[in-house]
Amino acid sequence: MDEVQQSAARLVPTQKRSRARFEAILESAEQILLEKGADAFRMSDIVARAGVPHGSLYQYFPDKTAVIATLALRANAAGQECVAAELARISGPEDVADALRRVTDGYYEMFREMPVMRAIWQATQADPTLQKLDAEDRAGLANLLQARLAQVLAAPADLLDIFARLQITLIGAVVREAITLPEPEGQRLLAQFKRGLKAPDFG
Repeated sequence: MDEVQQSAARLVPTQKRSRARFEAILESAEQILLEKGADAFRMSDIVARAGVPHGSLYQYFPDKTAVIATLALRANAAGQECVAAELARISGPEDVADALRRVTDGYYEMFREMPVMRAIWQATQADPTLQKLDAEDRAGLANLLQARLAQVLAAPADLLDIFARLQITLIGAVVREAITLPEPEGQRLLAQFKRGLKAPDFG
């Protein structure tokens, strides 16, 4: 288990009763995070909202960063699954730009459908542990893109790596900006960005 994984839940139960308590904790944490934001988020709030003893909470999570990290890991896993599905549709260089546009739209929709993602991102700005988790997620997405490009493009691995990391970084930055704007303005920003996406050219 790496450092980032260690920062999340120290124990994920498998028994039905314990699993239900674990999920109740995360559901309550998500609600509190949305209501109060990361700065005002307290472990005691989870105890009160979920109706669990302090000991049960700390059995699973050593601190609030671990709670937020667990929520982030779940969101990241869902995002990587969606991205992988879009990248699988690439059969040649001509498909890359459209795939990246769909990834952009999908990422934006995830932020809209899962408001906790915005709260997690806000928490990430001030927490080095969550920043590492975010960096690991970006690296994972870039690896997915690079691996798919390597299957359909004849290009040096280092150029594919640079292209993949750049695209994932830009998509993340643009979507996180767009989600802070009123929807029509955010959509215009995304449309402008997507018009600039091109097929990779390493000539």
